[in-house]
Amino acid sequence: MKKILTNLAWQILIALILGVIVGSYFYQLSDPNHPLHAYYQFSIVNIFQPAGDIFIRLIKMIVLPIILSTLTLGIAGIGGSKRLGTLGFKTILYFEIITTIAILLGLFWGNVFAPGAGIDSSTLATADISKYTKATEELSGKPHGLIVMILDMIPANIFKAMTDGAVLPVIFFCVFFGLGLMSLPTKQREPFVFFLKVVSDTMFKVTNMIMRYAPIGVFALITVTVAKYGFESLIPLFKLILTVYSAMIVFTILVFGIVCKMCKFNIFTLLRILKEELIIAFSTASSETALPKIIEKMEAYGAPKAITSFVIPTGYSFNLDGSTLYQSITVIFLAQLFHMDLTITKQVIIVITLMIASKGIAGVPGASILVLSATLGSVGIPLEGIGYIMGVERILDMGRTVVNVIGNALAAIVIARWEHLFDDKKARAYEQQYLK
Repeated sequence: MKKILTNLAWQILIALILGVIVGSYFYQLSDPNHPLHAYYQFSIVNIFQPAGDIFIRLIKMIVLPIILSTLTLGIAGIGGSKRLGTLGFKTILYFEIITTIAILLGLFWGNVFAPGAGIDSSTLATADISKYTKATEELSGKPHGLIVMILDMIPANIFKAMTDGAVLPVIFFCVFFGLGLMSLPTKQREPFVFFLKVVSDTMFKVTNMIMRYAPIGVFALITVTVAKYGFESLIPLFKLILTVYSAMIVFTILVFGIVCKMCKFNIFTLLRILKEELIIAFSTASSETALPKIIEKMEAYGAPKAITSFVIPTGYSFNLDGSTLYQSITVIFLAQLFHMDLTITKQVIIVITLMIASKGIAGVPGASILVLSATLGSVGIPLEGIGYIMGVERILDMGRTVVNVIGNALAAIVIARWEHLFDDKKARAYEQQYLK
């Protein structure tokens, strides 16, 4: 019992369950006619939402300093621009292969299980999506896909990019800064490398401090989610939820499992190592909350700093397996909901659009919905269909975030293996220590 109470994973899991229970109670008070509705509003707005926001903000506070220090150190230690180019090529190639498999599995799963078949759209609640359609219209006047990705990744002002929390421009800056640092004479380079090492180690210590607050943050965020939406909103779209989650489980166990097998370890070992981060990612529906600890754990597991500090942050913009899997199923769902037949040609267009659009607007608020909007438009499905899924969007977001986190952690091991830099002895020692 003492071990359960002191183990972070158990604390977060207990907080998750308590959040569901408390949120269910508050959902009963959400009716404006309920005599305790004022109590519901006060508690959500002034207690639970701020408590959850504190955790998210604490994580965001440390993400960019960790990326800036660890990635610069990693680039400086890679050993030359040619080696960096090889590493970058392998990383992007792997991301594209896995993302394409995720999209194809999503389309296959949607066609086979037909989550939108037999559902009367008139019985579904719809939500206001005007902010998403407005954002889509704003993006429509801009170039898309690779052009947007290239333009967005080059920061006109690195300090503004850091202020905005834009990960991709910071990565781009760190690559050039690291290469520049590497070219300096040793006497000039070493003091600053030591300084970055101190910053990196300090930020990971700060991460461990922040993680002590994680159970409270998770409890608050889950309470707010359940209190706002309850479980009634899930019933009409339960088939969609079941289809998406079953596809994610199959993708994780089968696809990631095969990749793990090729890398000479077990997918379930990886899941056990990442259990705290996966529960946090699921509860908060935010990949950022898991990023610092994933970098730390994958390095401890045997992937060198030069790999983890480059691959994992880059994956947050290029390797969104869970998101593309969800989006491909949702496109099929909405086509079935509107009784539209998607030909093979249109489904090929969906694959291409998702592959490009998911990179083109990475980092934009509500990016997943905007990618979905672009994909729907490419095959003529009405954009108002998005309003039908907004009631369960948070639930679906929680699941796809977990898959994104697993995919990015696994990518660091894959690239380390590919580069013949993975430390098997360190991995075995970590397994014995961490999984005992």
